[in-house]
Amino acid sequence: MQKLRSLIRKPEVIGAFFVGILGVVCVGFLLVQTDMLAIGLAEDPTEIPEFTSTYSPSPTFTQTATSTSTPTPTLTSTSTSTPIPHPTATPTSRYTATITPTPSDTPTVTPTATFDPPDGVALEQTNCRYGPGAAYLYEYGFFEGYLFEVVGRNKDGTWIYVQGLGFPTPCWIKTELVQVDGDIFSVGEYYGRLPLSDLYLPPTWAGATRDGDEVRIEWAYVWMTEDDYRGYLVEAWLCQDGQIVFYPIRSDLLYVDVIDEPGCFEPSSARVYTVEKHGYTAWRLVPWPPYEEASE
Repeated sequence: MQKLRSLIRKPEVIGAFFVGILGVVCVGFLLVQTDMLAIGLAEDPTEIPEFTSTYSPSPTFTQTATSTSTPTPTLTSTSTSTPIPHPTATPTSRYTATITPTPSDTPTVTPTATFDPPDGVALEQTNCRYGPGAAYLYEYGFFEGYLFEVVGRNKDGTWIYVQGLGFPTPCWIKTELVQVDGDIFSVGEYYGRLPLSDLYLPPTWAGATRDGDEVRIEWAYVWMTEDDYRGYLVEAWLCQDGQIVFYPIRSDLLYVDVIDEPGCFEPSSARVYTVEKHGYTAWRLVPWPPYEEASE
């Protein structure tokens, strides 16, 4: 304590003491001011508008978008004013009026659709063929008492085109071998296509020569296996008694002789098929010789 008191009494020590206290006070004051300044900068509300004003272009962008969308109501009103309902309503009424008379025409067609073809029954066991004549290939066999409907006929009604019960397709049967309940001439005249076979070719040529009313039809030979072979078929339209008559002729030879008279308005003609057990080839047309009057 004695040493301390001696030191206090010295002027340089006292001056240094007060200088130190003053320095501490100044440093504290500066720290306090610095904190207050920092707080003031953080809490000073005048700085926030400056930061907010930086984003002031946002309203400008919003106005631009608003002005850009301004035409949208114009487009909306344009599409709204488009006269879409008017054409829709107009054709509807016209189309309805056009359709209205159509059902009135339907009953007119109905009687044709409800036509009841004649029924028939086989009087004995008989063959049903691909064409109207014995010259055509066998398709089905009918037993005695077998039932069918008549759906077609040839010109003179000697052969009828019938649909047998349970058979997939119609076929031709000779009229005298069946009993028909009804008029066979109530159905139309019919001639269908023959079943086509591509296993063989038609004759490479065919021709005809005339001697008065007699005409010989000839054709080229076509090789076939013995199992497939069914000969040849000639379909001829010949003038007899002033009218054209249809004749189907089967032949194992390479020619047939027919009678063809003058006096018909339509020309005579003929064609030749190669026949195998599965069907018929394409036909070969026969060039027909004209009729020449004998000179006196």
